[in-house]
Amino acid sequence: MENEWLIGRQAIREAIRAGRNMEKLLVAEGAGRGRGGLAPLLEEARKMGIPVQHVPRKKLDGLAEGGNHQGVIARVEAYRYAELEDLFRRAESRGEPPFFLLLDGMEDPHNLGSILRTADAAGVHGVVIPKRRAAGLTRTVAKTSAGAVEHVLVARVTNLNRVADEMKERGVWLVGSDADASGMYDTVDYSGPTALVIGNEGKGISRLLKQKCDFLVRLPMKGSVSSLNASVAGALLMYEVVRDRGR
Repeated sequence: MENEWLIGRQAIREAIRAGRNMEKLLVAEGAGRGRGGLAPLLEEARKMGIPVQHVPRKKLDGLAEGGNHQGVIARVEAYRYAELEDLFRRAESRGEPPFFLLLDGMEDPHNLGSILRTADAAGVHGVVIPKRRAAGLTRTVAKTSAGAVEHVLVARVTNLNRVADEMKERGVWLVGSDADASGMYDTVDYSGPTALVIGNEGKGISRLLKQKCDFLVRLPMKGSVSSLNASVAGALLMYEVVRDRGR
């Protein structure tokens, strides 16, 4: 499997803690000295036997391609995507009804990263994304997620509609986010197996996938704008599931 560059302190720290294979750590010359800053991260790397090299900051700037590397870059194994069965196994291992996300054509890696960060916090058992016309797990996603990408199972599938059918056959209710829905987000019972379906930033959920949803819900909009950012809407829906299941 090919290796790739991972940037940012928190993303790298979580990758180390998750046991992800790491070839080396490149640190800007002059950084990492003293108690603060990069010192704790470098100590973790050394404990794990990860080689640390000090290089000119310009080298990091080039490798980061404009990204904010915060003085450190890691050469890591490319992300391993999960299988759909892994998501069900995680729910079973926690003794909880499945709680999944289906992301339909989310193209902005920052939105994907934000959603993964919230998914980790909300206890989502796994996220499903399509292979085509959608963001994958990149270093931008990793950095935006603050390392949560290391802890959330992500399955990348050829056909999201087929996955939706399989989930329905296995007793999972599909709840789609749609600005034009008649039902409100807090009128659904989320206590059973649930998959939240969140659409493309501009187009929303595709027509066929929308038809497969058992419920379509919307968030109340009191202001002048007509919709919320996909990651914000996703976060509100995820925490409605958390709230409903906690009652």
